[in-house]
Parts: sequence; C-alpha cells; structure tokens
Amino acid sequence: MKKVMLVMALALMSALQVSAQVKVADKELVGTWIMESMQWEGEKKTLCGKESGYSQFKYYGTDGEYACAEIALTKDGKVVVMPHEYGTYTFKDGWYSEMGREKIKDAIVWIDKTTTKGTWMKRHDIWKKVVLPEKVTKYILACCKTKNMPDDVQQSIKQAMFK
Repeated sequence: MKKVMLVMALALMSALQVSAQVKVADKELVGTWIMESMQWEGEKKTLCGKESGYSQFKYYGTDGEYACAEIALTKDGKVVVMPHEYGTYTFKDGWYSEMGREKIKDAIVWIDKTTTKGTWMKRHDIWKKVVLPEKVTKYILACCKTKNMPDDVQQSIKQAMFK
C-alpha cells in the first residue's frame, strides 16, 4: 500500500510540474520590455521603477534588432537614458543570444506571456513586456544606436579631447 501511495504521489508531483511549465511562442519576445526587479546573489531584491528611480529597457524587433538601455531619474526628476547596447539577438527553442555572444539555454524563462525571468552574471532579473508610446521607443532606440560610434569619430574625439 505504501508503494502504491508513493507511486501516486510521485505521479501527481510530476503532473503538477509539467502543468506549471509555461509554453509561450518564441515570437512573443518581440516588443518592448522593462526590468521589474533585479537581485544580485546574496543581496536584497531591488524593485525597479518609481521607488528606486532606476530601470532597464530592452527592445526585440521582428528582424532580430536588439537594444538595451539603462533608464534613471535624477534628483530633480529628469529622465536620463544611458545606452548600453545596440545590435542583434536570436531566440529559438529557449536558446538566447544577444550581440553575437554565445547562446545560453534558459537565459529567458517565461513566467507568463508578458513576464520573463533570467540570470545574467549572478543577477536574477524579472522583465515585463510593455507598450510604450512610439516616440519613447524610437527615442531610446536612437540613443542605443549612438552607442555604436564610427571608428573615425572615435579617433577624432580621442585626438581632440584626450591628447
């Protein structure tokens, strides 16, 4: 009888685990995402947004376009956009890569259709898919694109400002 109960319990746990896994199509990643929270291992979770005055933005285009920026509020309430990266991403069957880096399995794990979690360099993030006004998305994308400064401009700035 104990063995039957044990087998039934294991079967139930297995069924619950399978039903808990969320299946979301890879294409659902396309769009604009903002960081909801982050937590470095061994540290307290940081909620992003109004209270912290900090968040991050990621954009995934249908053609593989990728952009990432940090967004912060200054003490006087001004928004500062700090471009981090602009380039490409791939995401297929749970394998994710951005900026041509090595693909990582489960770097993006679906919680539901508009929420993901993932780990990056021992930091655990929660991201929420959002619809921002088009002019905001375009502006942040333009900021991220400037991150890729042409080599000749780089050289000119070094020569003119860092002699």
